[in-house]
Amino acid sequence: MLFLKVLEIVFPVFFLGSLGFFWIKFGWDYPVKFVTRLATAVAVPSLVFVSLMNTQIDHKDLVLISSATFVIYFILMITFWLSIKFLKINRRTFLAPLTFGNTGNIGLPIAYFAFGEVGLGYAVIIFAITAILSFSLGIWFVSGGKTSFKSLRKEPLVISTVLGSLFLALDWSTPLFLTETLELIAQMAIPLMLITLGVAVSSLKSNDIQAAFGFSIFKLFTCLLVGLLVGNYFSLNQVSFSVLLLQISTPVAVTSYLLASKYEADAQTVAGLVIVSTVLSLVSIPTILLFILA
Repeated sequence: MLFLKVLEIVFPVFFLGSLGFFWIKFGWDYPVKFVTRLATAVAVPSLVFVSLMNTQIDHKDLVLISSATFVIYFILMITFWLSIKFLKINRRTFLAPLTFGNTGNIGLPIAYFAFGEVGLGYAVIIFAITAILSFSLGIWFVSGGKTSFKSLRKEPLVISTVLGSLFLALDWSTPLFLTETLELIAQMAIPLMLITLGVAVSSLKSNDIQAAFGFSIFKLFTCLLVGLLVGNYFSLNQVSFSVLLLQISTPVAVTSYLLASKYEADAQTVAGLVIVSTVLSLVSIPTILLFILA
């Protein structure tokens, strides 16, 4: 039954997110900085590297999904930039959150539970591109053009993406003992990201939920429309097309709030976008899955 299939996919994701949310509501301690550092510096880079190295996806399909992802983000940046200019709202506050979704915490597990290792392989490609663009152009947007891209060289995710791509292109592999170690570390990534997402959302507060709802709906439908058009243009196979739609339609990432706080944009407005778009994903993601799997 289709409904049960969708439930099997989304239940682990929302359960782990809810676990983090209610963990904080019960007043229990959660070392966010430590867990976030562990996930972003060790677990997620290991997942990206191992997934790229071990992927069984055809090289042509990898090029297509990568190209489609870059084109989608280019179109989204232009679309949201023009929309922001038309609405006369703060570009530093809105452009990055509207453009980049939570392709890590939500996108990776959804793709994995829906399409297995192959789906995860495609999702990792999209996530890596999203992360690199988010921590380069995204920071540049939020800071008002006052940051340098040099820091990207030190990002573990960027390093793991480059190394993983190199191993994939040259058909290399690490020794078995190292591969098994990295795979074990990588298994931490998805649970840590989901629980931490719930913790982060539980801590956010916003006073303008109504406006956030409007922008979240606008982001969702714009991303879906662009994803459908670009995915069809590149003639992606069924799994890569499905993963692309899921990844592009993910809600605003918590990192958008953290960056807004760091670079003194309107962090409270971004917090509202994170909260509302994440809650909205409780409906949008199962609906997209129903459409994809039907």
